[in-house]
Amino acid sequence: MALTDAPAGSVPPAAPDTTRTIVVPKGRPRARRRPTGRLLWGIPSTVFTGALAIIFLYPLVWTGVASVSPQAGTSQSDGWGFGNYATLANFQSGIWVYLGNSLFVSLLTVALTLLTSFFGGYAFARFHFPGKNLLFLLVLAILMVPYATLLIPLYVILNAVGLQNSLVGVALVLTMFQLPFSMFMMRISFESVPRELDEAALVDGCTSLTALWRVLLPAVKPGLITVGLFAFLTAWNDFIAPLILINDSSRITLPLAVANLRGQTMGVIDYGVTEAGVVVLALPCIVLFLILQRHYVRGFMSGAFKG
Repeated sequence: MALTDAPAGSVPPAAPDTTRTIVVPKGRPRARRRPTGRLLWGIPSTVFTGALAIIFLYPLVWTGVASVSPQAGTSQSDGWGFGNYATLANFQSGIWVYLGNSLFVSLLTVALTLLTSFFGGYAFARFHFPGKNLLFLLVLAILMVPYATLLIPLYVILNAVGLQNSLVGVALVLTMFQLPFSMFMMRISFESVPRELDEAALVDGCTSLTALWRVLLPAVKPGLITVGLFAFLTAWNDFIAPLILINDSSRITLPLAVANLRGQTMGVIDYGVTEAGVVVLALPCIVLFLILQRHYVRGFMSGAFKG
């Protein structure tokens, strides 16, 4: 007996398909910038950065070329050569003495600045103690005091403790003026490191000092490099502190020696030797910055995002 009224030999209708196809909406495709648009957008930035490079590099290149080119009234008056550098090398005590003085002051300033800012920044970032913010503001308040106004009182203090006319005293003074920036820099460098790293190190059996040395020190290395680079550049190029604090001509630094050489003959400026001195002063700074520029940028960006 037939269950349906369909005629014999006909095909029964197919069962309806109850499955559903889920279509996942795709994200909106990114609008690709046309090559012409990228070219037009890149032209202004290229022109701007190129103009800045020319503005900053042209004086250095011109000074380097002028220091070896023939100039009337200089030690290199005939042909190209290094006569100006020879005159600079034989000035008074010798260029190597002044280079050694500048290097000693710069390295000691860097060492003291790194040591003080490292432990100070760690204390301000990780510990809570009464008056912490007030003390930090007092450190930053050094920036509001004019640099030159403190040199005479510091001269009296250094004379009282026996560091007058001393390269160590100059380094101490320069370190003091580096503290606001270096302490601020190291504080934000430590604050950008998650506290979970400290806790994990302590759980693994490290002491606070061991965790600071093995865990936090590698994490804040870009900040330390930035602080050290700034301290070196400041100490290497500083003029007024050695001028006020140093009386012995054999202990002066290279910037002061170049200034003394500049007008040694009846007030006549020897431009050739002055340009040679500028090249000698600028070359270590340029080389050091080119070597450490990657860490320098990372150090400045360390406080932009906190973990």
